Amino acid sequence: MDKYKETFGVDISKDVFDVYGSRCGHSQFKNNPSGFKLFVKSLPKDSLVVMEATGYYHYRLAQFLYKNGIQVSVVNPLSVKRFIQMKLSKVKTDKSDAKAICNYGLSNEVSLYNALSDVQAECFQLFRLLDSYLKKRTATKNKLHGEEVLGVPSKYAYRSLKRDLQHLDLQQKVGHFFLRPMLHF
Repeated sequence: MDKYKETFGVDISKDVFDVYGSRCGHSQFKNNPSGFKLFVKSLPKDSLVVMEATGYYHYRLAQFLYKNGIQVSVVNPLSVKRFIQMKLSKVKTDKSDAKAICNYGLSNEVSLYNALSDVQAECFQLFRLLDSYLKKRTATKNKLHGEEVLGVPSKYAYRSLKRDLQHLDLQQKVGHFFLRPMLHF
């Protein structure tokens, strides 16, 4: 038998998150601290909240729930997508997604979320920023190469790309400078 009184599936987006409870059905909250508080107040004791890893949007809610003693699981979106496909569901709304995530949590053994410490969260953000710089740097280098292949590149375009590349190099060095001490926590 299920060890939780109720399981909730959460489909989260930029402005709101839809919630489907295995017993209470659908509700919706604002994706902000006041919405998080209202959601926590509505949860019965011994509940499980299941949500997809959505990049940025799920993180704040998962951290908030964890810090407030709520059992939360952050699952792979591809697993949920495959689960929905197995059920042959064709309806695709935020409400139906929340219900599907709830059913996924009821049907599968999901692991519990471990919140990041403030230092870990900052490291994670810096890693994502550095990754972004690296991708932009690679794209800029490729664009520079493309301009050179043209034979007579525009001086303005070439200088602009060179400045972008210098800026990205500097940002990457600064990011590594700030990240290095954090890796020794």
